[in-house]
Amino acid sequence: MKKIIINIMFTTGASLVILAVFFVIINEKSIVVKSVLEIFGANILINLGLFIRHRFEIRNVILEFMADVSYIIVILTAFWAIFNWHTGVPLWFLFITAVVIYIFATITAIAKIRKETKEINELLQKRKDKNADSAS
Repeated sequence: MKKIIINIMFTTGASLVILAVFFVIINEKSIVVKSVLEIFGANILINLGLFIRHRFEIRNVILEFMADVSYIIVILTAFWAIFNWHTGVPLWFLFITAVVIYIFATITAIAKIRKETKEINELLQKRKDKNADSAS
């Protein structure tokens, strides 16, 4: 549960930062608080859906990427239509944002897994060395 909450906060924060940069580029003056809560809601649905989807392994990396990004785009498109985001944000921008955040989150997760694997291997090596010393 803690991991899901962290992922929701991470993706919401990343979404808001990217949206803020976009608004600066198009010279938009402000973002409405209601929109922030809508973005938060979208990220809750996205992360819960991805959590459930990851329970089912897809062996092909490309198919997994396509399934995840397609799900994200469906949720964002629904929110885009329901909450009239189209008045301020073009749909293509949501697609690009979804892909960028997904790729960044995936890279971050891989880096974390590699770090944890290295730490576990070091602990196993220490234990192996300790057991070898005890046996001598």
